Amino acid sequence: MDARLNLFGSTVGAKALRHLNAAGQALTDAGLPPTTQELVKIRASQLNGCGFCLDMHTKEASAAGESALRLNLVAAWREATVFTEAERAALELTEQGTRLADAAGGVTDAAWAEAARHYDEEQLAALVSLIAVINAYNRLNVLVRQPAGDYTPGRFG
Repeated sequence: MDARLNLFGSTVGAKALRHLNAAGQALTDAGLPPTTQELVKIRASQLNGCGFCLDMHTKEASAAGESALRLNLVAAWREATVFTEAERAALELTEQGTRLADAAGGVTDAAWAEAARHYDEEQLAALVSLIAVINAYNRLNVLVRQPAGDYTPGRFG
């Protein structure tokens, strides 16, 4: 399977990806726990059907020490007992922020308040921005049908 378009080989695509990657890197260093960051990326990618990002972020999380049990339960996080309250708040915000078209009014006040209970303003800014960035990556990869399955941890840095 080949992608419809090689974004890295396109002058415009490569330039856009560099900017998106720079935004992603700024968020990596913003004080949001690395585990939470990977859970957010995985959940948004599941919702968006982005195989490339799922391949990447499950492997990165596993390489960083995340358990197979937790990775296997991300899609069913509401019923799983293996996530902290803070992680659950981040996952709820991720779902609502990813599925904006599914709910009139977007993210609920209750979801926001729960996230704000666990994260300070800088972490919330990082969380909201991370949700937006992973959704952008998902959309790019789904649009071009970027193949999944051969990612190796550390490939992009």
